Amino acid sequence: MGETIARNKKAYHDYEILEKFEAGMVLTGSEIKGIRAKRVNLKDSFIKIVRGEAILFNAHIGLLSTTHHYYRHEERGERKLLLHRKQITKLQQAIEKDGHTVIPLSLYFNSKNYAKLQIAIAKGKKLYDKRADLKAKDMKRDIARAMKE
Repeated sequence: MGETIARNKKAYHDYEILEKFEAGMVLTGSEIKGIRAKRVNLKDSFIKIVRGEAILFNAHIGLLSTTHHYYRHEERGERKLLLHRKQITKLQQAIEKDGHTVIPLSLYFNSKNYAKLQIAIAKGKKLYDKRADLKAKDMKRDIARAMKE
């Protein structure tokens, strides 16, 4: 992974990550410029399989003020993800299971300077799981503080 542009912090809090994938994205020039300017928000985005293709919904890629109105993109538009057929069928099978979903985790540029999206098959956490995770995180922080002193 190269330089991380955007991270979906809410995903790690709300979901238990089961398996991760790397996906390319079909983007226009104005979208790439918005990504390079770090005007990206993955917070409420999700992925669906539509007619055998993985599509990213509700991801916000902001516009630059210098973009001409003819080339402007839809900020919260649908974006096709580039995955292998086996990966798409694996995602499809995971979505059909109860409580499983596919969510984006982070957006970054790889070593070849292509925009890549890290996606994951995830299972929703219950409220008591979230509390237990926060408690464990606080305990780990307290232990690190005590060791430092």
